[in-house]
Amino acid sequence: MEVRNRFSRHYDLDWIKVLVMFIVFLYHCSMFFNSFDWHIKNNKINHTYIEFFSLLVGNWIMPIFFVISGIATYHALKRRNAQSFMKERFLRLGIPLLLGIFLLSPPQVYIERITNNHFKGSFLQFFPHYFDGLYLEIGGNGNFAFFGHHLWYLLMLLLFSVITLPLFLKTRKNVSGKDFNILHYLLIPIPLTVAALTVNSIVNLASWGIIFYFLLYILGFYFFSRESLREFVRKIGFLAGVLGILCTASYIFWVMFYGFPMNVSISWAIFVIIRVLLVWNLLFFILFLGDKYLNLSNRALKYTSEASMPFYILHQPIIILIGFFIYNLGWLVPVKLFFLVATAFLIIMCLYHFIIRRVNFLRVLFGLKEMKKETFSQQTMEISK
Repeated sequence: MEVRNRFSRHYDLDWIKVLVMFIVFLYHCSMFFNSFDWHIKNNKINHTYIEFFSLLVGNWIMPIFFVISGIATYHALKRRNAQSFMKERFLRLGIPLLLGIFLLSPPQVYIERITNNHFKGSFLQFFPHYFDGLYLEIGGNGNFAFFGHHLWYLLMLLLFSVITLPLFLKTRKNVSGKDFNILHYLLIPIPLTVAALTVNSIVNLASWGIIFYFLLYILGFYFFSRESLREFVRKIGFLAGVLGILCTASYIFWVMFYGFPMNVSISWAIFVIIRVLLVWNLLFFILFLGDKYLNLSNRALKYTSEASMPFYILHQPIIILIGFFIYNLGWLVPVKLFFLVATAFLIIMCLYHFIIRRVNFLRVLFGLKEMKKETFSQQTMEISK
């Protein structure tokens, strides 16, 4: 086991990324059973523990990714020039995105269409129609998923990287020396709330608007990458956790008993503010827990950290495919849930461990660096120990 020293990589961020990636997997499994719109639904909806889990994690799982991406961008630009940085972005994000758009998304759209009686016929008959119109929302008329369905995160991160690069290059030297203080903690939620209140007029992705994610990415670069923030997190982390849990409880209670506010009103604005404070405080609480318990490296982290990108790319298509074969079966919901989670996880990890990680062409397609033969042999020996 390797413990982090002051000048080494922050392993807690890698652990958080891996753990949250697994939560995203469980969240999309839950979408098969809950009452919210998704690409395919089970024949029986669960309004209790599965829907509770969806509400519990749905607000903050993608925001934490954009914050960590902003932090990673800051550290990447400390050791790379603009050309090298953008080359890596297009290779690590652009190629998997194209894979998702042209290979992984068509079966997902087909399954959505056929299970909702919007199309009859085989997948081969459907495929030419995949390019009919833009897929803009679940249940819409267009089929072409130009954002790669769940891979919209890669598209957004690629666009954010291009847009912010000139500014980040000019200001990167002025980030680390500044302190993060209580005023930042209290004031930054204001622009986030303004961004969240515009969600009805901005494209909405996974509970939040593009501007909201864009601000979190910028905050990751300018604020969450500071060493002083870690010191602040150690002081405020527990309190942030209490506030985050209270906001989460209020949010779940509101949705469970009153539903989502649909029209712009005072109650709608209060609902949005609760959600923003929920995300903001849980971000600090997650970073607090990571800094306290996860600042170490081992073979498991090295393996799962590399596996996280292929896992993310594959998880939703695999979940939807398995869901297609079981959605009309008469199994009890807990049985289906266990089968879906276990089978999807096993298939994804087998595809990664035995195929993707061993073939350089596939490694590139799934956002990984090419591996030399001696490096692969060394990693295989380490894992087998």
